[in-house]
Amino acid sequence: MNEPAPLTAKRLRSPRAAAVAGILFAGLLIAVLLLFRSSVPRDVLDQGAWLSGELDRVVLAINLMPFAGIAFLWFIGVVRDRMADAEDRLFATVFLGSGLLFLAMMFVAIAMFGAMVAVQMIQPGSLPHSTTFALARAFAYTIVNVYAIKMAGVFMLITSTIAVRTAFVARWMAAPGFVMALFLLFASQWVDWSFIVFPAWALLISVYILIANLHRAPAT
Repeated sequence: MNEPAPLTAKRLRSPRAAAVAGILFAGLLIAVLLLFRSSVPRDVLDQGAWLSGELDRVVLAINLMPFAGIAFLWFIGVVRDRMADAEDRLFATVFLGSGLLFLAMMFVAIAMFGAMVAVQMIQPGSLPHSTTFALARAFAYTIVNVYAIKMAGVFMLITSTIAVRTAFVARWMAAPGFVMALFLLFASQWVDWSFIVFPAWALLISVYILIANLHRAPAT
């Protein structure tokens, strides 16, 4: 007799939780990327002159990234819960795998920048123009701009496909997802601000879920 209540509550909470987590993830990731973009040159061949300047924004970005990651994990979990029995194992595997790979590579890249900042604070001036810095900088650039961004594109592509198959969001929402995903997969390297695309898409999906849930709640 008491079982329907928690099931109903779960259905009401799940979309809203996904929306809140997605909005938090998008906002935090955009903040992290903008902080880095305003302090660190995008050029993979930069010589590390930025390490001799103010590092407050870089340190803030490094400390915000774990919270963005937690929000992203929550977003993935609640979206999977939202799909429930409609989840397909093949698509679910690619969905979860691409999301976790994206997050892991972002953590590795941010940790590399954290190591650079730590070495600069311990031994000022030892990293700029060094071979160690060049290697670390090239590694961080490559893992973000070649691998992580492609995993983000795969995540968007598979999520949009799942949206078409299961309608966990409106099917028309898949169209911008496909376009943005293909852009990240094949053209992101030629556009400086391409890193904004993934969090912008997550924000779009999350806001839609939140609005749809708020409209559905009074009727329920």
